[in-house]
Amino acid sequence: MLTAILIFLPLLASVLVLALKPAQARVAALIIALAELVVSLVAYTQFNPADTSAFSIATPWIAQLGINFNIGMDGTGLVLVLLATVLTPFIILSSFTGNTERPALFYFLILVMQAAMIGVFVAEDGFLFYIFWEMALIPIYFICLLWGGAQRVRVTLKFFIYTLAGSLFMLIGLIYLYLQTPDEHSFSMQALYEAGKSLDAVSQSWVFWALFVAFAIKMPVFPFHTWQPDTYFEAPAQGTMLLSGIMLKMGVFGVIRWLLPVVPQGVAQWSYVAVILSVIGVVYASFLAIVQKDIKRLIAYSSIAHVGLISAGIFTQNSAAVQGAVIQMFSHGIIVFGLFYIVEIIQTRTGTTQIDELGGIRSVAPKLATLFMVIMFGSVALPFTSGFVGEFLLLNGLFQYQPWLSAVAGLSVILGAIYMLNAYRKSTLGETNTVTQSIIDLSTVEKVVLIPLCLLIVVIGIYPAPLLDLSQTAAQNLLQIVELYK
Repeated sequence: MLTAILIFLPLLASVLVLALKPAQARVAALIIALAELVVSLVAYTQFNPADTSAFSIATPWIAQLGINFNIGMDGTGLVLVLLATVLTPFIILSSFTGNTERPALFYFLILVMQAAMIGVFVAEDGFLFYIFWEMALIPIYFICLLWGGAQRVRVTLKFFIYTLAGSLFMLIGLIYLYLQTPDEHSFSMQALYEAGKSLDAVSQSWVFWALFVAFAIKMPVFPFHTWQPDTYFEAPAQGTMLLSGIMLKMGVFGVIRWLLPVVPQGVAQWSYVAVILSVIGVVYASFLAIVQKDIKRLIAYSSIAHVGLISAGIFTQNSAAVQGAVIQMFSHGIIVFGLFYIVEIIQTRTGTTQIDELGGIRSVAPKLATLFMVIMFGSVALPFTSGFVGEFLLLNGLFQYQPWLSAVAGLSVILGAIYMLNAYRKSTLGETNTVTQSIIDLSTVEKVVLIPLCLLIVVIGIYPAPLLDLSQTAAQNLLQIVELYK
């Protein structure tokens, strides 16, 4: 029941928000998002990795086509549900200091998107997974199109075409698998796993690439990443936070749930290529981040590098790397949200995100500079931050898989420190200038968003045991499923 509540609470309540006046709409949206967080925390306290049946619901939907409303949660799904429910209240709250036009529609779209993303993380029917996947795309399309920057129409169209093309590949792969199920065809997850397992190696390869392209675009992985920097740059701040913090994890989750166990021979044949592409993306995006003049674009490229490392770890199918990937998905979500929020605050106060035009922020806004520093340390994976735990496990797992790949991917740690520390130094240290001399320090709302976020980064870095236990279970379950369907 809790799983269904997590989907339908924001979905149904979003209709109410749409009918409210502006001031009421944003307060109602925040209350709904907080209620959703409470439900997810209750689910966390009741979660038993040995028996997840309490979170499962299976009821016929379109029975003639073997489509059922099957939902449930394993450890990976729970981690990502927690990420979505933790970040959404912060994302809504972060919009309180701005002057968003048509707020009722804005918060309606955010809540619908939250429901769709949670649906992706809990779906156990291939068709249902596809429906939620597409449903998540529509709200973010309108958020970017209606509240984005000057180039929003061109950039949003590019983003939409990219992701729609990926979805088409995924749909073809799922329908092909569906047709391989026994006579009374079914989209149930287990039926698709069995169907994929029964295919010959060549067919599994085709299905692998159909699904991989869809998920690689969403993550995004090199060379499917070109939509991402422009979209992050032109999207409104909350749109960028939704995209980077939560939505791109849909692609990583898709690999875990709907690729690795489905076509084991295809994965065995092509996972090395996927790891190579991911590692290329890590290094390529890191070098591009170094040369960026705009801090928002710099963070966008750093996000590609971090997700590339997560992708590489998952395709190694190594226990340590998979566990690191699960932790890093959560850590990256909160860190990249914090970085984009800091950039939004700076841009609102100064009117620019050009690094060379900033400087001396620490002198006039010490609280902003301090919290920026904590989040930045998490991004460069400093020990005792959440970023360190995940990256250490990922690089350790990559080393067990192939030492030279770990060494190349490890460059991201050095390159990340170079571009993040350089951006922080230029924007916050030194003397103030005409752009930054009158900058105002954090407001109460901004502190309410950023302080808990920084505490999460530090607490997970110092005491990662709860997340490690959850991710270890998730990694073991994934590898057992993969082994079972080989």
